[in-house]
Amino acid sequence: MYEVEIKVPAEADAVRERLREAGAERVDARRQRDAYYDAPHRDFAETDEALRIRRESPLPAEAPPDSPNDGRSDEASTAETTKVTYKGPLLDEGSKTRVEHETAVDDGEAMAGVLSGLGFEPAAVVEKRREFWSFAGFTVTLDAVDGVGEFVEIEREVDDEGAIEATRDEAMEALDRLGLDGDSQVRTSYLGLLLAGDDGGN
Repeated sequence: MYEVEIKVPAEADAVRERLREAGAERVDARRQRDAYYDAPHRDFAETDEALRIRRESPLPAEAPPDSPNDGRSDEASTAETTKVTYKGPLLDEGSKTRVEHETAVDDGEAMAGVLSGLGFEPAAVVEKRREFWSFAGFTVTLDAVDGVGEFVEIEREVDDEGAIEATRDEAMEALDRLGLDGDSQVRTSYLGLLLAGDDGGN
């Protein structure tokens, strides 16, 4: 499976309004906490790979994800799910396309223990509030990332590597319809942006 993705910096409020005007459907909103790991056998920073455990909980549909309490009720905050994800190196110079493998796990702490036992060490944690929209055959997410800023991601999964270029071009067109410039895309991951900020931008 290939994840064709383009990410651009943008103000969520403005893009949300354009999505509504374009007739897009708001699908979901979630709080995500991504714990990334370093491998004992190779340097993921050099190989451009990523391994993470994601814990996420839903935010109520009627509340914007940037509300002071994240819009969470006590019931919503307890409905946490956990997934483990591997992301391969970037495959396309014009987008953030990668091979991705992801699966749900029943116990996040147990999964962390498995990784620790195999020599994988925690690298950093990325926390964000994420709002999902369906638009032009793509998933559009409005992201508010702690310590990093606001971004919009547009993505679609494809099975065939030969479909990557056409899908990327469609994504660029969809961004243009939302008043966003695909040429301003950021190919660095949120983890990389967060670590760069921690290093003072060096």
